[in-house]
Amino acid sequence: MVSSVSSLHYVRQNNMETKNKKTIKVIDNQTGQELTLEVNNNTIRAVDLAKLGVTVYDPGFLNTASCISRITYIDGDKGILRYRGYPIEELAEKSSFMEVSFLLLYGELPTSRELEHFTHRVLRHTFVKQSLVDIIKATPKDAHPMGTLVSMLAAEGTLYPDANPAINGGDIYNSPMIREKQILRLLGTMPTLAAFIYRHKVGRPFNYPAYGGSRSYTENFMYMLDSMDDPSYRPNSTLVKALDTLFVLHADHELNCSTAAVRHLTSSGVDVFTAFSGAAGALYGPLHGGANEAVLRMLEKIGSVNNVPAFIEAVKNRKARLMGFGHRVYKNYDPRARIVRKLAYQVFEICGKDPLIEIATTLEEHALKDKYFIERKLYPNVDFYSGLIYKAMGFPTDFFTILFAIGRTPGWLAHWLEYLDDPDRKIARPRQNYLGSEERSYIPMTQRNSSGKYSTEYVSPAEKRRVNGFAVTSKM
Repeated sequence: MVSSVSSLHYVRQNNMETKNKKTIKVIDNQTGQELTLEVNNNTIRAVDLAKLGVTVYDPGFLNTASCISRITYIDGDKGILRYRGYPIEELAEKSSFMEVSFLLLYGELPTSRELEHFTHRVLRHTFVKQSLVDIIKATPKDAHPMGTLVSMLAAEGTLYPDANPAINGGDIYNSPMIREKQILRLLGTMPTLAAFIYRHKVGRPFNYPAYGGSRSYTENFMYMLDSMDDPSYRPNSTLVKALDTLFVLHADHELNCSTAAVRHLTSSGVDVFTAFSGAAGALYGPLHGGANEAVLRMLEKIGSVNNVPAFIEAVKNRKARLMGFGHRVYKNYDPRARIVRKLAYQVFEICGKDPLIEIATTLEEHALKDKYFIERKLYPNVDFYSGLIYKAMGFPTDFFTILFAIGRTPGWLAHWLEYLDDPDRKIARPRQNYLGSEERSYIPMTQRNSSGKYSTEYVSPAEKRRVNGFAVTSKM
């Protein structure tokens, strides 16, 4: 007997007729209609459910796979992160950011010759055009660095009309040479833009890239940040390695908000610089790339180790928010957090131990022992300690996210490349579950009532000052 309640009943089965492929039988309990869905790699095609007249409602995409990817693997329950199959722990210890960038982009670790050639080509593209320099100089010094970066990436795209699909056709990126050129441009100019934004913010003249020497990608970035008109300046090697490792840890994290934005925007056929500008905008948010900035502000607000127990109680009573703990994907200790914690103490030995580290470690100890946080699987994530490293190295708090953006660049590029070659690619156009008004007739102005959603009462003090002024008319 078919239930009068509209519902779908799922039955997992093995169907011999489909050569032992996994299938799921879906039964509409209202109509009795049955549908057999094939299961491939633990996924079903959501569009198949349209045969029953239903769509999948999944705000935040908690259980929706929008693509097939071969770049990064995460097992959140076990705390596993791998780039192209390689554990993040091994890459952080043994690799470099340029080597990991190559791995993400091309699928395999480079040979010595390939890495040397790739790094050389990237460093050749670290110089930016003067028009971008002029734009940076025109921005307010107190502007948030990420706001400036978002603008710069969009502006950079206008400098290369020959590689813009809107100008030269949607198939322009079918050319391997044009793709490669955009990879080199973005990997190369990202640290230069970041360094120039920093130098503008602190009121110092710009250092152009030190191309032609033996400096690595990250060392060249730190040279642009810190050299005081000294071409021979070399940053501390331990600090270079620490920052390089942080770039490795941030290089990719599968379909996070900003990476999903790259794919979403690319699906429209827009140029890669505009897609990256949108991705940087997503990264700018405090729930994504701005999280380590939010952690630092939280620790500063706590103020003292003695205030940690009270803060923990406030979190449990939902009167305060605990930043740097928990993750959408990880239900275990974020594997990157362990690496960053160790890295932090190496940096502190050179730059000094930041007072906030005591608050951070005490907060971590309390949270890891508290039943409330254990039951909710709230463990430290990569943002919890990375902000402390950046602060110890002297970076302004609002500069943290731009460092994240440099590290995430190869991941964005790898997903851009993968999307361009995806045989299933379609313009991103999610469905909605409409619960608004039914059809209704137009209401004449004289018969309308206020919705109450718009206020005509508030007038700012500045506007009051202006409207209470008057114009002086000259007398003949």
